[in-house]
Amino acid sequence: MEEKQLNEKESLELITQMIRNTQQRIEKGNGIPFLIWGYTTVLVSLLVWYMLKSTGNDYWNLLWFLIPSIGFTAMTITMQKENKGVKTYLDKVIMYVWIVVGIAAFLPAPAATLIEGFPILFMVIMLISIGSAITGLIISFLPLICSGFAGMFLSIFCLILGNTLDSILVFAALFLLVQVIPGHILNWKGRKK
Repeated sequence: MEEKQLNEKESLELITQMIRNTQQRIEKGNGIPFLIWGYTTVLVSLLVWYMLKSTGNDYWNLLWFLIPSIGFTAMTITMQKENKGVKTYLDKVIMYVWIVVGIAAFLPAPAATLIEGFPILFMVIMLISIGSAITGLIISFLPLICSGFAGMFLSIFCLILGNTLDSILVFAALFLLVQVIPGHILNWKGRKK
């Protein structure tokens, strides 16, 4: 089989088509990962906030580990139900971005249990916001880009508030902004097409 050399115009058209195909595939029901992780994080955050506020017992912070448990389980079930077909290079890039972001967001958990005052909520929302912005840039999806950058800037409030109950509420609100809202917009745009 002979390889055809592409000129500049053909190369740009191929790249543009790959981006368009990836964006369309992501738009068709693929706000679901954002919704799974977003809603799981918001609900667990509110549960932790309520339990800490009601009891004052710091052991309720162990509930944070529900996020990866529920998230990974829901994602596994969702991925098994979907048959995505051929994955493009951009699909793989997005997957790798989220693998790195996910690991980086989970790794500070041990530090937060050992170091008092460790700014874990700030770090996690900053990392998730970065992942959202990068994904938005890769697929050229403005709501995701804007929410990702807004989350990066607004994450400073989690740092300013420190490890207070108020920071948990800010964390939950930022997950709504960075994950849930763009996830619904992606799904809506996918259904519209």
